[in-house]
Amino acid sequence: MGTLGRAIYVVGSWIRVAGQTVDRVGCSLQGSHLFEEQVSRHRTLMNLFDKDPAVDKDAFVAPGASVIGDVQVGRGSSIWYGCVLRGDVNSISIGSGTNIQDNALVHVAKSNISGNVLPTTIGNNVTVGHGAVLHGCTVEDEAFVGMGATLLDGTHVEKNAMVAAGALVRQNTRIPFGEVWGGNPAKFMRKLTEEEIAFISQSATNYTNLAMVHASENAKGFEEIELEKKLRKKFARKDEEYDSMIGVVRETPVELTLPDNILPQKAQKTASS
Repeated sequence: MGTLGRAIYVVGSWIRVAGQTVDRVGCSLQGSHLFEEQVSRHRTLMNLFDKDPAVDKDAFVAPGASVIGDVQVGRGSSIWYGCVLRGDVNSISIGSGTNIQDNALVHVAKSNISGNVLPTTIGNNVTVGHGAVLHGCTVEDEAFVGMGATLLDGTHVEKNAMVAAGALVRQNTRIPFGEVWGGNPAKFMRKLTEEEIAFISQSATNYTNLAMVHASENAKGFEEIELEKKLRKKFARKDEEYDSMIGVVRETPVELTLPDNILPQKAQKTASS
């Protein structure tokens, strides 16, 4: 930083200090009529006593999610917006490449009707859909828990098994390999097809890739965000019929183009054309 830069920095600091001083004086003059602005106390990762979340550096935890206490999140896993993982009275373990989607709740059991103390263990490449509730249960590798499903204490979902959306799985239920269970209470519906088993694995991969995009976006600074706002405004797509009438061809800038694996339909159309 040159001499001029240092001078500008010092002047800026003086102005900020003066502003803070004026703000404090104004607050004292307002007295009982003072309006206090509350700062959010939310912490994405929160210790609880001696219990400290352990999140792999390559995992994605979205802003607004809450990972509390004795929780482990493996490489390439993603914890999405609004999720709560509360490892307070026991532990939560999440493997690699697993996605816990928006507003899902993962908790543990200290006591229940069976008298069991149960952690929650979720394996590798597992998909847990939006709004699901997992409590003191085990979900093995490459299993699938649908949106809004509830897994009660002692539930065990084996590898490549699927819990249908909205299902309620009762305590100590075991869902065998390759089966679909659904309903309230959840019951065996049918066997998974080979295509559906492959889909479970692909779903986890898609979410790992999508999480990288969200992580990158959330890591951007103020100046970069403002620049992208200008780019979007400049390259905003108007009505295609209008564009054809005036002979305009609009191209999306590279900076705003998602990878093909995020929008596989787009990639297929491009290849076929």
